[in-house]
Amino acid sequence: MISFFESFYEFQKGIHQMLFSWIPFSFGDLAYVLLGIFLVYGLIGCFKKKSRNSAVLKLLLVINIFYFVYQIFWGMLYFQTPIIKKLSSQQEPDLNRAKILALRYLEKCKLTRASVHEDKNGVFVITDLHTIQQEILKQQGQLPHSISDKKAFQINAFKPSLFKKVMNFTGILGYYNPFTAEAQYNSGLPHTLIPFTSAHESSHQLGFAREQEANFIGYLIGVNSANADLRYSTEYFTLKSLLRFIVEKDPEFVKRVLNQYSPAMKRDRAYERAFIFRHQGWLDEFFGFTNNLFLKSNQQEGSVTYSYFIDLLLNYEK
Repeated sequence: MISFFESFYEFQKGIHQMLFSWIPFSFGDLAYVLLGIFLVYGLIGCFKKKSRNSAVLKLLLVINIFYFVYQIFWGMLYFQTPIIKKLSSQQEPDLNRAKILALRYLEKCKLTRASVHEDKNGVFVITDLHTIQQEILKQQGQLPHSISDKKAFQINAFKPSLFKKVMNFTGILGYYNPFTAEAQYNSGLPHTLIPFTSAHESSHQLGFAREQEANFIGYLIGVNSANADLRYSTEYFTLKSLLRFIVEKDPEFVKRVLNQYSPAMKRDRAYERAFIFRHQGWLDEFFGFTNNLFLKSNQQEGSVTYSYFIDLLLNYEK
C-alpha cells in the first residue's frame, strides 16, 4: 500500500509543479488564507441557532475532505522505508566520530566562507538566489541511486512565503505545500539559512516526508555543490547540527570549536543569534509546541531533536 502511495506521489507531484510553478506568488499560501476565512466563517455559523446544524456539517465535511486529501497526497509518505535502512552501515552515533566530523566541517566552512560575498557589515549575503535554486534542481538529479530513486522534474517551484513577517516570529524557516507542490521559504531569514532551507524543502518536493531525512537529502544536495553560497549554507548547517549533538555530552569541546570560527563566521553567527532573539516570544513557543506534536504524530522525533540526521550523516560519511 505504501508503495502505491509512493508511485501516486511521483505521478501527482509533476502535475502539481507544472500547474502552479509558473504563478509568480505562492498559490498555496493564498489557498490557505481562503481556507482559513472559510473556517472562521463556519465557526461563527456554529454559534447561530438558525444555521447551527448546517454550519457544523459543512465545517466537518471540509475538515474531513482536507485531511483525506492531505493523507492521499502526502501523509502516507511518512511510512516509507527509512533512509537509514538503505545505508550499508547502521551504527549508533559515536561522540568521537561526531567530534572528528565537526572539526572537518569547521575547516570546510572557513574555506568556503572566504569565497562568498558579504554585505557592508561583513555578514554573508546571497547574490543570486535563482542560480542557487537551479543548482539545487540540478543536484536533485545527481543523488546516489542507492538512497533516492525519485524523479527530479527540474521545475522551479520555489516560492517566498506570503507569511514571512509572521514566520519570523514562529521559528519556521520554510515548509512544503503538498497541495500545490510549492517549496516555501521565508525570504526574511538571515541569508546563511536560505540556501539550505531551500534544499531541505526541495527534498520534500522529491518525496522525502520525514524532516530529518529531508535535512539529510538537503545535505547531499548542497555539500558537493559547485555553488559556493549553497555549499557554505549546507556546511554551516551540518556543523551546527553536529555541535548541537555534541554539546550535551561535551560543552567544552563546543566552546573551543566556536572560538575557532573565522571572524567572518563569527559575524554570521552573531547576526543569526540577534535575529532569533529579536523574534522570540509566545508565538515562537506556540508554533514550536504544535510542530513538536505534528512531528511526533507522523512517526518522527520531536522538533528539537537532531539525532536521526546525525545517525544518517555519520553512517553515510563512514
